[in-house]
Amino acid sequence: MIHRLFFVFAVIFALNISANGQGFGERHLINEQWFFHLGDVKYGGRETMDCSKWSTVDVPHDWSVKQNASPELASCTGFLPGGIAWYRKNITIPEAKKGEKVYVYFEGVYNNSEVFINGKWLGKRPNGYISFMYELTPYIKWGEENSIAVRVDHSQDADSRWYTGSGIYRDVYLVYANPIHINQWGVAYQANVKGNQAIVETNTTINNSTNTSSVKVVQELYDASGNRVASTSKNTSANANTKTEVTQSFQLKSPKLWSVKTPYLYTLKTSVLKGSKILDQSETKIGIRTIDFDADKGFSLNGVNMKLKGVCLHHDAGVLGAAVYKSVWRTRLQQLKSLGCNAIRTSHNPQATHLYELCDELGFLVMDEAFDEWEYPKNKWIEGWNRGTPGHQGTSQYFREWSERDLKDQVLRDRNHPSIIMWSIGNEVDYPNDPYTHPILEKEGIGQQHIRKYLQDHPNAKRLGEIAKELVAVVKEVDTSRPVTAALAGAVMSNFTEYPFVLDVVGYNYTEYKYDMDHEKYPGRVLYGSENRHDLPAWHAVRDKDFIFGQFLWTGFDYLGESGPWPSRGFTTGLIDLAGNIKPRGYFRQSLWLESPMVYVGTYKPHGDWLSMDAPKVWNYSENEKVRVACYTNCEEAELYLNGKLLGTRKPYDDETGIIYWDVNYESGELKVVAYNKKEEVVSDSVITNSYPVKLSAQVLESSDDDVRQIVVKVLDKDGKQVVMADNEITCNVEGGTLLGLENASNDVALNYQDNKQRCIHGQLLIYAKHIDSTKPMIVKLSSPLLDSITLEVSK
Repeated sequence: MIHRLFFVFAVIFALNISANGQGFGERHLINEQWFFHLGDVKYGGRETMDCSKWSTVDVPHDWSVKQNASPELASCTGFLPGGIAWYRKNITIPEAKKGEKVYVYFEGVYNNSEVFINGKWLGKRPNGYISFMYELTPYIKWGEENSIAVRVDHSQDADSRWYTGSGIYRDVYLVYANPIHINQWGVAYQANVKGNQAIVETNTTINNSTNTSSVKVVQELYDASGNRVASTSKNTSANANTKTEVTQSFQLKSPKLWSVKTPYLYTLKTSVLKGSKILDQSETKIGIRTIDFDADKGFSLNGVNMKLKGVCLHHDAGVLGAAVYKSVWRTRLQQLKSLGCNAIRTSHNPQATHLYELCDELGFLVMDEAFDEWEYPKNKWIEGWNRGTPGHQGTSQYFREWSERDLKDQVLRDRNHPSIIMWSIGNEVDYPNDPYTHPILEKEGIGQQHIRKYLQDHPNAKRLGEIAKELVAVVKEVDTSRPVTAALAGAVMSNFTEYPFVLDVVGYNYTEYKYDMDHEKYPGRVLYGSENRHDLPAWHAVRDKDFIFGQFLWTGFDYLGESGPWPSRGFTTGLIDLAGNIKPRGYFRQSLWLESPMVYVGTYKPHGDWLSMDAPKVWNYSENEKVRVACYTNCEEAELYLNGKLLGTRKPYDDETGIIYWDVNYESGELKVVAYNKKEEVVSDSVITNSYPVKLSAQVLESSDDDVRQIVVKVLDKDGKQVVMADNEITCNVEGGTLLGLENASNDVALNYQDNKQRCIHGQLLIYAKHIDSTKPMIVKLSSPLLDSITLEVSK
């Protein structure tokens, strides 16, 4: 083992604008007007079919979230059904396109998809998270309608430990390309930053399905203002019916580095020419940065040591299910940024391309994860979380055949994002006895969570190291610029295998107690918290230990699945709920992570010495009732006022608890906390006694990413203050748009989230609506019994 693991490099990363995820050609979004049938159809992929009785849907589309939940279904995926369904769409391919290549590109279909064109079977992709593409050219009817059919088989609906969704839940593109074009995901960039310049090396793979031709590959780099700052070109021979790699380099003087605080992005234009004719071209948003992982000093970005303040994220968004739009992710990431979060873990699978694009744009560091299980399935709780007899459906049945291709495709697709700093090959695949086991588990005092038994009929844990070697090799075949990691649940067991030793960086899930002992025992191991609870000691272990470079909380947002007993909808430990409300624990985390001054005040009824990080912003109690006032702040001191009167004395920040508190007698009015640094007031927060709700207010969140609009509805009292105790039923009617759902963040899966009526929680409701015609406003009408109604005109 070496004492120091050292990655120093800068990469110019690509987000393809004109060709998006597939990385080449002329793309056309084909999300609208798909015929949909829930249930299997005999010969459903045939060339012609009467679909007049099928429903019509737009994708992204998740059919599971639109169905009724049932206690008879699996709790692991939120008591919602899977099944089998078919999608069909007719597309006219212009006669003028004859001579070009035609492809269909799916960003994600969950799962076991099969695709047909004009009755011809193109292929199957079991993995529901991987993007994939098929060529249609040999089967096209030029100038006529062509039928695309997709069969989706999610009949094993308990195949995951969390909600997956079902269907074509990400974007779909039709792609036209010259027979000589950039290969799918065929551009890679790497650069060395030395002093005040970057030497950028590019590798472009050209796909030529026609005769050998002489071509020129041109790279042009533009700054954020649109000025060209560097370029290079190279002539080469693109050999017939094969792929040709072209390596180039250019120099960039005084590069502006990408960072979490200043996520500067250039634009790279890649062109393939034959003579003066452009055969293929793509534009790419790029960022330049250096990363360094050190066993003693942790992580550095652009030479500056920093801590990762991360969260784990699943891919659903409540009522939307798995069909989450870019505008929704933008709002979510901006909220996390406001809390001081700077890192995302894609637990436990590749996510949509636009999530990585936003992380590049907004400045997040990403741990990009591939698998939650390998060659054997994990336990899936069918009757409730940690109750009953577990099931063993899962994706492991495809692992041996598909894992290397899936992983390679993930790295090829995502390698050009500056936000991604680690590739994770697995999450908790080493959970003791689920399924792998080792004799060390019998040893007394081993301290391996709650497992104290060696199960000889289970697969031996030595397989972990053997599989990890294979997967690490796959990643490094494509990308050597980032370390390979994994999230270990059973470090004690795994340390007796090769598993952690073939990784570049090792993540520990919920085992902070092992940081010191393993740092001493394995001095060359780079360590971090890959999954952590919200407690203060877990953060202090990161803050106070140079060799622990970060943590990823479970979780950033509440999510569907991993449910408790019926009617639990999902997991609720997030910093932010499904309706986009920052929880008190979100503000507590903000007090630990945010660099600028902040303060939050919340209250609850005291229970002994217990201090809560979940104190709600409520000031409605009985007169003279004893109330505990909790202050979350990153300032040095704070003091409390009730109706303008100072209560007690100014109190210092308590590093052991992270909470300043007072026990006071309730009196209606305004409770205010003022925070100080260096004896100067810097920030304050207050909570006011609510009166009865009298009206509604609504705010449309700004977005230019797509046609989806998010509308935050609040119930107000006569003074215009949000009534946090309100649970009024709100009716929403939309004209000129489609209502996608009403989200109140309830954890009751038995509620109907698909109609136009929903009770608010804490006086707030989130509406998702899709604008149909951008030339006309979308009209949103909101009403509630005994409250004043409002009407909104929502423009493009």
